[in-house]
Amino acid sequence: MSKPIEISKIKVVQDKRPNRRAYIAEFDEPVHYGVHGGVKDFYKAVPEQEYPSTLDHIVSAAGG
Repeated sequence: MSKPIEISKIKVVQDKRPNRRAYIAEFDEPVHYGVHGGVKDFYKAVPEQEYPSTLDHIVSAAGG
């Protein structure tokens, strides 16, 4: 088996639900996750601030 070319080093911090921050090695600013739009409506969430959901990031990564 070959050696991995990258190992992700990520720390996730849970803020006031549903919001959280992901700190990715070598990047100073965190990536914010939360809910908005249809996801917010589905879960009947009322966040103080809306952020992209993890689903948004997965879809954008796959499309990129």
